[in-house]
Amino acid sequence: MALVMWWAPGRANNRFGWHVPHVAGGLSALFPFPAPGLSIPDSRFSIPDVLRLVAITDDLRDGTDGLVRRASAAVRGGATMVQLRLKDVDPRELVQVARALVEAVPVPVIVNDRADVALASGAAGVHVGVDDIPAVALRAVVPLGFIIGASVGSDAEISAAAGADYVGIGPVFSTTSKADAGDAIGPGEFARLARLSGLPAVAIGGIGPSNCRDILAAGAHGVAVIRAIFAASDPERAARELLSATGS
Repeated sequence: MALVMWWAPGRANNRFGWHVPHVAGGLSALFPFPAPGLSIPDSRFSIPDVLRLVAITDDLRDGTDGLVRRASAAVRGGATMVQLRLKDVDPRELVQVARALVEAVPVPVIVNDRADVALASGAAGVHVGVDDIPAVALRAVVPLGFIIGASVGSDAEISAAAGADYVGIGPVFSTTSKADAGDAIGPGEFARLARLSGLPAVAIGGIGPSNCRDILAAGAHGVAVIRAIFAASDPERAARELLSATGS
């Protein structure tokens, strides 16, 4: 199931010419937009402040409750945003997990790839990759204040970030968290891509307390981590150490 848009010259229902009639497969029927009891997010979350420490989820090895506990611990330790990234979970369960996170943490929850799931769950926004619906197309149809992040790893991917609120650039250092992450680009290339994007930039890939200062010195507004927090035995302590390493 995915958010469906198509181009029909002369028949557009928004200024970019995209038609967004429904969520394919009936997700909108399963989960009303917005979910009962959840309001559409507003602009109370300040970019780039919420980008300082982004905690990205890993898996559901301990179930939804366990993931929520780990995320809550990360936020207590100083995580300023939680990105829900569960590649192998079906949309129905993903919405349920997203709702649980939204209800549990006071920081913005961003859903990886799935704008439909973000909207259905009342999440603060979505983070899209180069193979997802472009940020500029989403911007035309999402509510005011809905956060959009976009991944960038090369010059060719910068154009797809147009319309986003921020970019995630990487992998800056070598990482095993994402099998398709590609080769490390290093702080120098991060700085160059961040300048070209013209948007607040978050560094991702192999980030830890020992290299946070280097990447912030290269112009990052914050760092995003997966294993460094969610694979830690004490996510709260891990987040606190990372935040301290950023100088916050």
